[in-house]
Amino acid sequence: MSDTVHMQAKEALRRGSSSYRRLPLTSGQILLGLGLFMLALMIVVTVLAPVIAPFDPSMTSASSLAAPSSQHWLGTDSIGRDVLSRLIVGGRTTLLITGVAVFLALAAGLVLGLLSGYVGGIVDDVIMRLLDVIFAFPVFLLAIAVVAGLGPSVPNLILTIAIVYTPAMARVVRGPVLSVKQWDHVEAARSVGVSELRIVTRHVLPMVVSPIVVATSLTLAQTIFTITALSFLGLGPPPPDPNWGGMLAEARQFMELAPLTVIAPAGAIVFATLTFIVLANGLREVLDVGSVG
Repeated sequence: MSDTVHMQAKEALRRGSSSYRRLPLTSGQILLGLGLFMLALMIVVTVLAPVIAPFDPSMTSASSLAAPSSQHWLGTDSIGRDVLSRLIVGGRTTLLITGVAVFLALAAGLVLGLLSGYVGGIVDDVIMRLLDVIFAFPVFLLAIAVVAGLGPSVPNLILTIAIVYTPAMARVVRGPVLSVKQWDHVEAARSVGVSELRIVTRHVLPMVVSPIVVATSLTLAQTIFTITALSFLGLGPPPPDPNWGGMLAEARQFMELAPLTVIAPAGAIVFATLTFIVLANGLREVLDVGSVG
């Protein structure tokens, strides 16, 4: 009898495992997988840019605005530089600025959001009113004003992006913290004498990670657009260092003669922006996070 029961249990377990393996992927999992693949591809190209770029991005050749060939796959620009090399190395510059700037905005927003949401009272009022001042200006116009005042350079561009996106990150953090700090396990920890710092790091912060991750992905997409737009206006990294926005600005007057000089950086901008949008949507569905930002 026991052998029969044992065999029936094993058969049920086998059927259950087979059914589990046949479960279809959700749309969120598909989006997340696609986003991670696109992100991995960008990271590999960015890290290996000096190795895989076929030419020095500042080196000029005899022919300008040359058509694509076996030597220059995407042709050359107006002064004879290889478009593909500048696209690869310029992507490294653009994505590096984006990553560092968003990291700084996230760090500042995390601190301000936790202070505002957890401490509350006058601290919350002061922080929120200061952030509202920044929120009163459109992000892009504020970025233009700040970077124009500081001067076009990579450090100033990073600082500008960090400043304009910190308020949004702080609000994303503050909202969940206001709710989580009232939960029973947080009140229980406080009642037994656990320090406020330990409560925040061990009981509050882990509960707000999901919306922060989604918001960070969306901010990365927005930041790429902002950086390339500022570079297009001449407020990005100064030449001769390549970047996608600068490549568009240089090539726009020759787009009829050499359309790839415009299509290549524009396509790279769309791909990078789409990568983080797809990743954010996948994360939102998998982590079951509502609208962010």
